[in-house]
Amino acid sequence: MRDLEVAIAWRYLRSRRGSRLLSLISVIAIGGVLVGVSALIVIMGVMNGLQRDLREKILVGSPDLRVLPYGSDMRMPEWGGMLARVKQAPGVVEAAPFVQTQGLVRNLGGYMVGTQVVGIVPVGSPGDAVTTIRRHAILGDFTFERDSVALPGAVLGKLLASKLNAFPGDTVVLLGAAGLDMNASTGAIVPRADSVVVSGVFETGMYEYDDAYLYLSLETAQRFAGYGTDVTGIEVRAKDRWNAPAVADTLRARLESSVRTMDWQEQNRSLFQALKLEKLGMGVILLLIVVVAAFNIVSTLTMVVADKTREIGILRAMGMPAASIRRIFLYQGTVVGAVGTGGGLVLGLVVALLLERYQLIALDPSVYFIDHLPVAIQPLDVVMIVVASVAIAAFATLYPAKQAAKLYPVEAIRHE
Repeated sequence: MRDLEVAIAWRYLRSRRGSRLLSLISVIAIGGVLVGVSALIVIMGVMNGLQRDLREKILVGSPDLRVLPYGSDMRMPEWGGMLARVKQAPGVVEAAPFVQTQGLVRNLGGYMVGTQVVGIVPVGSPGDAVTTIRRHAILGDFTFERDSVALPGAVLGKLLASKLNAFPGDTVVLLGAAGLDMNASTGAIVPRADSVVVSGVFETGMYEYDDAYLYLSLETAQRFAGYGTDVTGIEVRAKDRWNAPAVADTLRARLESSVRTMDWQEQNRSLFQALKLEKLGMGVILLLIVVVAAFNIVSTLTMVVADKTREIGILRAMGMPAASIRRIFLYQGTVVGAVGTGGGLVLGLVVALLLERYQLIALDPSVYFIDHLPVAIQPLDVVMIVVASVAIAAFATLYPAKQAAKLYPVEAIRHE
């Protein structure tokens, strides 16, 4: 009986003339499911890719967590003992002090832009592996040294170096608020000005870093910021990046109440929360495409029931139970949903693969932080989309299947 039901369901999907091609209305229903599923797979992959790429690029210059002082001056005095305690904490792989402040950088031609000035330990020093920024030098390196030049070295982001037309060996001037003085003759406030030589250029692919960050050695940054021997805080690399919140909790319990800890997720909480909400919103909106396709399935099966009323009556008169009639239309709707879902799955994966491999869609990095549309397919997302699509399609068959099963044989046979 089951084979007969499947055979009749397949026959009803075909056109009246018995062509092997599916009827036009069935094709439309399948196409709706296919478009919805493929769009869901691609968009979910894009949202996952954005989260992945942004996370990786942010963590190039940002550590797994930071230990920071309270207060607005952001200065941590006598940090040596605290650094030793941080290194001894379980789950900590590496730790190093850092200085971060803002300033202006000017080339010898007088062109000036704002910059984030960051002081870190040079490559080759203890703590140089706390972030991966030192691996991204494309010219020079992070030793902050330049042969035959007595000036301290600076490593600039690629876009910042291009704007200043300053490359290794060139001199630039840093202007900062520390050590402000007044010109005796004019009464104007004169900012602190320190000359540095460009010792390297880095590129991360993250617009914010490449466009606005300038790195100095820790000691040079301390002088520029007027910190003396103080630092802004301590950067920490955890054994497991995803376990950084637990490491942060451990450090809070071990350290003084005058400091606080922030893991990488807290530092970028608003960005990642916005991406999660956007992914959820896009998923709900695109799922409506599948829901609309489900209405197409309902209309398709309803029209089939109306068209095949006499045949249904004959089947009922020959002894086929109502449950079998119901299953015929359930199979028919499920086939439409399964074929559409399968086609959408293949199409979505192919499009996602092409987008990721060939970087077909370029983005403005000044707006999106990245230069192309990334895609990362997560198997769980794909499974959920497939299951939801087939379930919606199967649910859509219930009403027309119930209506077909309720037909009385005599009335159905007399139907014109």
